[in-house]
Amino acid sequence: MEREAMTEEQQEWLTAAVQAAEIGGGILQEWRGKFSVREKSRANLVTEADESSQRAIVEFLADRFPQISVLAEENLDSRSGDDESFWIIDPLDGTANYVHGFPYYAVSIALQVRGRIEVGVIYDPTRPETFTAIRGGGAFLNGQPIVSSGETQIDAAFGMASLPPGTTPDNPAVQRFVAGLGVFRTVQRTGSAALNLAAVACGRTDAFWSTSLNAWDIAAGVLLVTEAGGVVTDLNGDTIDIFQPSLLAASSDPLRQQIVKVLP
Repeated sequence: MEREAMTEEQQEWLTAAVQAAEIGGGILQEWRGKFSVREKSRANLVTEADESSQRAIVEFLADRFPQISVLAEENLDSRSGDDESFWIIDPLDGTANYVHGFPYYAVSIALQVRGRIEVGVIYDPTRPETFTAIRGGGAFLNGQPIVSSGETQIDAAFGMASLPPGTTPDNPAVQRFVAGLGVFRTVQRTGSAALNLAAVACGRTDAFWSTSLNAWDIAAGVLLVTEAGGVVTDLNGDTIDIFQPSLLAASSDPLRQQIVKVLP
């Protein structure tokens, strides 16, 4: 894939997003083990750490780019109808994992400009690993280029899925997960969409799908996968819309086509 030279503006956005994500991740680690938990909804936990991370990220970015509005998970949407640019922020993706001490959670930050994601950052503070992508400029892990696995066969593929919080056995998402168990080499549910997409981008896994996510869960990861040579559509194989909950990311288009055929 031919890469474009990064513009000075893209570099400024990316540098700020990385710094903001690392600030947010640092706050998550500081709070870990000493926060209280309250219910947002069944099996969907929110913590003081989540809100502290978001507040610090938003303040940092607003100080550097006051003209850019924000869409963030914890009840923040400063966009107006004519905004061309806005940050899309998840200050803690994988909240249940975080609450229970399972080290699979991340901060996710993307910037959308005139309808296109320009930069994406996913920061895993537990390793630590920083995944970055620039539209047209490739995908990276801790500064080193990454590519998807290129796997083309579903029976050899490692699949990952997200299920809705508090789901029941008759939910179509559960039925889809069970169907995947019969055709993939293995299927896992891990609890962080951002890190699942990062895993597809760097070749650790081969596919990820969901019908229960929000834009802040996936915006940065969608750019990562596509810049790493993978493909992202909705579950029907149509053009992805990050503001719709249907998503399918795969390491190659042949694999994506097979997945579309077998998932109900």
